[in-house]
Amino acid sequence: MSDESLYDRVGGLPFFERLVDEFYAGVVTDEVLWPLYPDQSDLEGAKHRLALFLAHYWGGLTTYLEERGHPRLRMRHMGFVVGPRERDRWLVHMAAALDRVCTDDEARAEMTAYFVKAAEHLRNDTGLPISSQR
Repeated sequence: MSDESLYDRVGGLPFFERLVDEFYAGVVTDEVLWPLYPDQSDLEGAKHRLALFLAHYWGGLTTYLEERGHPRLRMRHMGFVVGPRERDRWLVHMAAALDRVCTDDEARAEMTAYFVKAAEHLRNDTGLPISSQR
């Protein structure tokens, strides 16, 4: 096994930008997920943030941290209802995007395992801000 990061193995930021473009191509047509986006006119912003987060997570650029600070994914998603249905729809679109852009089976398996775990972690089922939850 190489010490090369997954970020480098898949081709760096251009790979993650393609992945995110493919992912959002599904999200914008999804009747469960699309309504969760409060500023649908800023899809480019959402794409930019997700691509930079994934690039950073998988060993690449630190631009996400410089622009947004610590990811705090659960906190950032707490204002939205993320239940089993939303989790599953998110995973459907991410799996489809991975199938379209990732030719490295090992990398695809590694990313899929992370996405399943992360999507479950983001479940909150209430959509209440952290300060409102007890």
